[in-house]
Amino acid sequence: MASLLGETLFEVSGQGPAPMKDYFHFAITKSQVIWSWWKISLRSDCRNTPPGQLRESHEDFLEDNRLQNQVGMVFGPHILQYSQNLCQGHYDYIVRLPNALLFNIMEHLDLEDISVVSRTCRRFKELCNSEEFWEQTVRKHCDTVTPTVEALAEEVGWRTIFFTNKLQLQMQISRRKQKENQPCEDKNEPSPSSVPLE
Repeated sequence: MASLLGETLFEVSGQGPAPMKDYFHFAITKSQVIWSWWKISLRSDCRNTPPGQLRESHEDFLEDNRLQNQVGMVFGPHILQYSQNLCQGHYDYIVRLPNALLFNIMEHLDLEDISVVSRTCRRFKELCNSEEFWEQTVRKHCDTVTPTVEALAEEVGWRTIFFTNKLQLQMQISRRKQKENQPCEDKNEPSPSSVPLE
């Protein structure tokens, strides 16, 4: 499982809460915590202030109440709690699994479960809303997926295909076929601008 962990375990960037305008970057690697900041101010005495950076071991970060308070103030209590967990060695291995394996796991979940999973973190939100996931879901629930349905999915998306009832889907396919055939039928008809006025 340790091979799933990259050098950087977590990182986040953002501006401090109003009225602060300073910009911060917070990163946790396998061995240290890195806190970087950029002073942003219109005051002349702050314009030439260089960026700052603090590096600490995981153990030092867990004892550094001042830095923990700064992280909590800028990024919120959830990020602070998550960073403390990482520094204590509590890694979230599941979100680090390859997409193919996660899609395989998600294939066995009900749609209600997928809705819950999508709200757990940004990675799962992206996976649960991805075209790859919804294509997999459509193919799982349908006996056959015709080339016409595939072409329609390219236009409207696999998620839309999944939630469209069969009658509406047939109507959309029919309209699509009419659009495809229409240019051929209209080729021999003169355009209104080329018809002579009597």
